[in-house]
Amino acid sequence: MDGRLVIGVMTGTSFDGVDAAAIIVEGAGLAMRARFLRGVSGSLGPGRAGLRELALAGVVDAERFMLARHDYSHALADAAELLARECVGDAGAPPALVALHGQTVFHRPPLSWQVVDPWIVARRIGCPVVSDLRGADLSAGGQGAPITPLADWVLFRDASRARAIVNLGGFCNATLLPPGADPGSVAGFDVCACNHVLDAAARAGIGAAFDEGGETARRARAAPELVEELDAALRAQAAAARSLGSGDEAVTLIEEWAGHVPGEELVATAAEGVGRAIGAVVIERAGPEAEVFLAGGGARNAALSDAIERASGLGVRTIDEIGVPGAFREAACMAVLGAMAADGTPITLPGVTGARGPIPLGGSWVNVLVNPGR
Repeated sequence: MDGRLVIGVMTGTSFDGVDAAAIIVEGAGLAMRARFLRGVSGSLGPGRAGLRELALAGVVDAERFMLARHDYSHALADAAELLARECVGDAGAPPALVALHGQTVFHRPPLSWQVVDPWIVARRIGCPVVSDLRGADLSAGGQGAPITPLADWVLFRDASRARAIVNLGGFCNATLLPPGADPGSVAGFDVCACNHVLDAAARAGIGAAFDEGGETARRARAAPELVEELDAALRAQAAAARSLGSGDEAVTLIEEWAGHVPGEELVATAAEGVGRAIGAVVIERAGPEAEVFLAGGGARNAALSDAIERASGLGVRTIDEIGVPGAFREAACMAVLGAMAADGTPITLPGVTGARGPIPLGGSWVNVLVNPGR
C-alpha cells in the first residue's frame, strides 16, 4: 500500500480514556489526502488520578506529577503500540510517525499545558514522535485553539457542500468547511462547555460518570426556566469568541441546582440547555445550507443530539457517515496535524486562532522529532 502510516493519540479534558487513530497519508502538506484506517481506545492508566488532580486543583507535588506523567505516557504508548501491530499488515509498513496531543491540565491562553513524555512513546514504538502541537501558535500570539480545522479540511471537505464539523467533547468546538479546496476560508471556533456540564449533572443527579446514550435525559422532562438560564450562560461563552479551557467548565449552575432539582430532571435539563446553545450558535455561524456532522463522546448522547437538531433546525448526522468514527475524529486529526508538521507545514490558521502573522514552520516548533530505534 502506498502512503505513510501515521498514528495520532488523543486524550480529552474529560479524562475518560485514550483514543488512537491510524491514517494513511498520501501526498504532503496541504496537498495531502488522508484516509482513516482504524482506531483503538484504552484506559488512561494509573496516571489519570494525578493529572486530573493537577487539572482540577492546580497543585500536585513533583514526585506525584512525574509518576502520573510517566504512567500516562505509557498508556499512550500502549494504545499506539496495539494500533501499530493491528495496522502493519494493512499498511504494509510500520508507522512513519506518531503524533501526541498530550493531556491538557491547564488552558488559558497565552498559557496552555499539555502533559506528555514523548520519549517514552518514541522508544516503545520505534518511530519519530511529534508533540507540543499548540506551541507554535501560542508563540505567535494565538489562542492555540481550535487546533483541528486544517485537519478537518483534509479529512472531511466536500467539493460542492458546506459542512460543519461539531465536536462534542468536554468543550464543544466547531469547524466550518466551505465547499471546494481553499483552506484559507476554513473557520473554526469554540462554542461552550459540553460534556463537562452533562457529566456534572449525571454525577449529581443519578450517581453515574455520564448518562449512557442520553437515556435518562430522553425519558425525563427538562425544567424550562433552568434550560433558559443554562442556555444563556453557555451562549455567553460562545459570544466571548475565545478559546475555552481551565475555569470555563460551567458546572456552577449544576452545583447550585443539585439537591433542589430531581436527579433525572437535572440530567435532562443539562442536555437540553447544552444542546440548545450549541444548535443556536451552529445555525447562526454555519447557515441553513450547511451539512452538520457530530463527533466526540457527546455524539453518543441521543438527548443532546436531539436538542441540537431542534435548536438548529438542521438535520444532524454523525461523522461516521463521512469516513471517520466519531470516537476517533480528534485522534485522526492529530495524526493529520503531525504529518503536516513533519512536512514543514503550519498546522493552524491565524484567522481561527488569532495568531499574529505566519505561524512558524514545523521544524521550529516540533518538541520531539526523533528516531531512537528500539
